[in-house]
Amino acid sequence: MQRRNSGKVARRRAGRGAASDVASSAGGLAAIASEVVACHRCPRLRRYCETIARTKRRAYRAEEYWGKPVPGFGDPLARLWILGLAPAAHGANRTGRMFTGDSSGDWLFAALHESGFARLASSASRHDGQHLTAAYISAVVRCAPPDNKPQPDEVAACSDFLTRELAALRNVAVLLCLGSIAFAAALRLLQAAGYAVPRPRPRFGHGAEYLLRPRATTTHPSSPPRALLVLASYHPSRQNTQTGRLTRPMWQAIFRRARAVVENAAPWTPSDRGFAG
Repeated sequence: MQRRNSGKVARRRAGRGAASDVASSAGGLAAIASEVVACHRCPRLRRYCETIARTKRRAYRAEEYWGKPVPGFGDPLARLWILGLAPAAHGANRTGRMFTGDSSGDWLFAALHESGFARLASSASRHDGQHLTAAYISAVVRCAPPDNKPQPDEVAACSDFLTRELAALRNVAVLLCLGSIAFAAALRLLQAAGYAVPRPRPRFGHGAEYLLRPRATTTHPSSPPRALLVLASYHPSRQNTQTGRLTRPMWQAIFRRARAVVENAAPWTPSDRGFAG
């Protein structure tokens, strides 16, 4: 009887620990989101977003644009972290949610739904009931940049948000980088967090993947304790999808690979690194 009761106690403790981890991750991400929305670090980008929100595109004249920095979106216990470049001027800058309301988002949410990460196969509004399971989406830059080209200092200004998201997303097993800028930003992020990035530096290419491990001596609080797969893909921009550089089969293969890794990766526990971080 004592052995049976001790098993019940262990399960209750494990349940409380899991609930605490969820609350901690969700609270951390909520705090980051609030700071993102209130951010004024990049005056050029803020002016551009506000101008677009006032002038609007004809098709959306009746809508109220978000016109502010866009926070990340998804599951606090995400195993898959998707990193894009920046909000689209008439996409996330309009809707207020990453990859929502534009053609790139159409491709992304369709693939997420097909691979079991998203409730809906498309997403047009942040109020549409979309829900992600085991996936989280954010971007290197949180404001829409003119011509989709953020300046280096603007990329640097947003880097702290990525660092803090990495610390909050403790269960991530796959970091999917959409485009070369996101890929380069991910390598900088992981190297700063204590991951061993090989030399010569990994090269971007569609379908390229690199398994990065924390350096043996790292105690950086934002570094998950296990290996993390960095997976590269062309961005599902119209420039890539309409020219055939990125096809549906190529895109779907990326998410099949991500799903396979996620399903075979063990969940994070504080004991994995020796301390609760």
